[in-house]
Amino acid sequence: MASTQDALYRRIDLDLSWSERDLPERVRTKHVHRLHPYLGKFIPQLVEVLLARHLPQGGRVLDPFAGSGTTLVQALESGLDATGADVAPFNCLLMRVKTREYNPFVLESELREASARLEAFEGRRPEGPISRYVRDWYAPQAAAELLFFRSLVEDYEHSDVLRIVLARAARSARRTTHFDLDFPRSPQRSPYWCHKHRRECRPVGEARRFLRRYALDTLARIREFSRVRERGRGAEVLHGDARELDFGASFDGAVTSPPYPGLIDYHEQHRYAYELLGLEECRELELGKGTSRAALTAYCEGVAAVLANVRSSLAAGAPVVIVINDRRDLYPGILEQAGLTLEERYRRHVNRRTGRRAGEFFEDILVAR
Repeated sequence: MASTQDALYRRIDLDLSWSERDLPERVRTKHVHRLHPYLGKFIPQLVEVLLARHLPQGGRVLDPFAGSGTTLVQALESGLDATGADVAPFNCLLMRVKTREYNPFVLESELREASARLEAFEGRRPEGPISRYVRDWYAPQAAAELLFFRSLVEDYEHSDVLRIVLARAARSARRTTHFDLDFPRSPQRSPYWCHKHRRECRPVGEARRFLRRYALDTLARIREFSRVRERGRGAEVLHGDARELDFGASFDGAVTSPPYPGLIDYHEQHRYAYELLGLEECRELELGKGTSRAALTAYCEGVAAVLANVRSSLAAGAPVVIVINDRRDLYPGILEQAGLTLEERYRRHVNRRTGRRAGEFFEDILVAR
């Protein structure tokens, strides 16, 4: 007879395992989900199915590891209220920009005016000191254009939207190879053989075209999301350590994807944003750094503390749905520490179809109460 633990495992859930043909990139990155690149996020179609399966219509969902805000955005599209928390200031900035409601005419006016002022910029050297990071990672013209655009941000009501445009452009305008935008190790100053384009390429020398392109793309994506989000639903973004935050009133469930141990340095992937926007660094509070025995112990204790805090904010019998690649089988112990009981565990096949990190793996979906 199969053990209780074995009985919790299902075969691969084909309803959650999409091929590239079923779910091309343009669909996985619809509307505001592509306001800014973010490694390690789950796709909105997965969240949509999980919300429909496990939460009541019109309910409230909590995501304590909200990251780029996929759960919050999809909840608003699915007719739920949502609260998301994250310890990283850039993540919270991105989530607020994605989920806020805008006056589209004011937003368009501000983005177009800022773009016009950038076009009139003559490339003069910025006043004041320039950080070592900016000097190293940006050509002089690119640095001047980024810093000029940064100087405009506070002139506008929708300053946070301009900050996200700036961050996205800063990512693209770095001195790096085209095939290594995720985690470049050192500035690329000379021509190189490009594996992406299969020819010799040169490092980017300016930022203006990225700023202009992303300003218009951001406007289009916010407009697109405004047409599909359900009116009367809202999202709250909390910045802080989810082990200690007060999440407030009871929720009908939690849907989340905690960081995978030792896989992604979530702070380093957005280093340019922290440098240019002057955001506070909270990387010492991030979970999932390293795979040593001590690091894994700290990870288990940290995630368990977060889930225990989440449990105290849930309505009676509400589910906690966790998406995780639990290849080390850490989560049975984590759930036990958090006072949760695992009810169901099924798997989905993941085919990473783009970038140098392309490959295949499996994710577990855990349902606990």
